[in-house]
Amino acid sequence: MDIPAMLHYLQGQPIVFMVVATALGLMIGSFLNVVISRYPKQLEWRWRQEALSFLNLEPDPTPEPPNVVTKASHCPQCGHAIRWWENIPVISFLLLKGKCRGCKTPISWQYPLVEILTGILFGLAALQFGPTWFWVSSVIGISLLIAASGIDFKIMILPDPMMYSLLWLGLLTAVLGWGTLTPSQAIIGAMVGYLSLWSVFWLFKLITGKEGMGYGDFKLLAALGAWIGAPSLLPAIMVAAFTGAILGIIQLKRQKESQPFPFGPFIAIGGLIEWLSQGALRQWIF
Repeated sequence: MDIPAMLHYLQGQPIVFMVVATALGLMIGSFLNVVISRYPKQLEWRWRQEALSFLNLEPDPTPEPPNVVTKASHCPQCGHAIRWWENIPVISFLLLKGKCRGCKTPISWQYPLVEILTGILFGLAALQFGPTWFWVSSVIGISLLIAASGIDFKIMILPDPMMYSLLWLGLLTAVLGWGTLTPSQAIIGAMVGYLSLWSVFWLFKLITGKEGMGYGDFKLLAALGAWIGAPSLLPAIMVAAFTGAILGIIQLKRQKESQPFPFGPFIAIGGLIEWLSQGALRQWIF
């Protein structure tokens, strides 16, 4: 069955579609865990090689870390190859009691949490958008957001390939008429998203002499602007600031000095709420 026929069939089966979407999200979440775990190591290895090449030094003999598709899943501690039944989203984590079957090393809670989060978001998108092409593009965008946020938590970087993919996918969705935004609204949303945080960045730097956020945050808000439009960016950034402030307060209570923390995941939270509610957050606030 091709995708258009499948979407047509699911039009009259909303509950079935939501269940299927949630199950798909759990499986995609398992793959996103691989991306979050492996991609930062690949980035760091490439940057090191590029830096050595720029300085005319010998390349680092360290072999390139495995990419996200060529090497099968394995335990990073003992190298135990993970069998298919050890890789069932959430269920395998519970059956293994959160430990590697080979060396009994505890498995990070990141794995079930990302799987559950992806499943929930795919299901909510199915409930909101139904079996449409907008749902298809949205779940791809949501996957990019989850992967980028996870990487930002790990190394405080929002990878450019993910940000640009999210931006261009949002613009393409508008051009194809799949979503609620016109192409001009999506373009303006992207411009406002980038320039708003860019302006805050430079204003903060001029006043304090410090950099308050990274350039990846500008790109992320620009990408979200292409999906939700300029009017929805303010409530999204308000949610981001509120949730980020909560983390900052908790951090200050635990430590004597404030430490930098990634802001990208909080922008993603605000953007996703506005994205999946289709403007309900904006209407509630204003």
